[in-house]
Amino acid sequence: MQTDLYRVNRRIRVPQVRVIGADGGQLGVLDTSEALRIAEEGGLDLVEVSPKAMPPVCKIMDYGKFKYEDSKKRKDAKKHQSTVTYKEIKFRPKTDKHDLDFKVDHIRRFIQEGNKARLVVIFRGREIVHPETGQAMLKKVVDLTQDIAMVEQPPMMEGRRMLMIIAPRVGGAKPAGMGMGMAPPRPATAPGAPVGAPAPSAAPRPAAAPGASVGAPAPSAAPRPAAAPAASANKPPVQAKPAGPTVSVKPTPSVSVKPPAK
Repeated sequence: MQTDLYRVNRRIRVPQVRVIGADGGQLGVLDTSEALRIAEEGGLDLVEVSPKAMPPVCKIMDYGKFKYEDSKKRKDAKKHQSTVTYKEIKFRPKTDKHDLDFKVDHIRRFIQEGNKARLVVIFRGREIVHPETGQAMLKKVVDLTQDIAMVEQPPMMEGRRMLMIIAPRVGGAKPAGMGMGMAPPRPATAPGAPVGAPAPSAAPRPAAAPGASVGAPAPSAAPRPAAAPAASANKPPVQAKPAGPTVSVKPTPSVSVKPPAK
């Protein structure tokens, strides 16, 4: 049976108290008997609300109504509390594949129920000098549950035990391939284009002829003439041959022949 948390009426043993009225007003420091008389005249109770004050603080109120409202507030607060439980799963550095798959199935069920899982790797004998084997085992578990769980506490050593806590992933599961730090695939760029250049956009389709039906295919564009082959850059230029020496022809002087005299 729950005992009362407050002293009421005759259970208040101090000689003087600071009194708060039923309307919330301050009545000052009064003798306990005087405060009881005021409370009884109003049909209410004198409740000690702050016993550690000097002098203790008492309030005049309906104690039955106060207890009902206080219990109702406690129940409402308890309804909104979310209890998270930890499920502990133990491994060994050399746990085989069958046992690992069996325990991972349990971990996935715990995570889907909204609980957290405490993963424990126990070392025995000389296994403690190779903690990397325990880390490798925990990494396998994280890889197998990465779609629904995330690491809340990284691996840490406690004596001969390595502990790690995983919790449900916020926002639900991620698409396949996005949980290992992989970026979404980027569109391919044209060959020979510089790195970082935007991908070429598709060529615009030619407009349909006026009066054509909606489903008719657009007319194909006329073929472009092929470009003339470019001259090879390595071919040496053709040099013109020098002309031969020029010959100048002098005109022959004309000789006049006189007929012989008779």
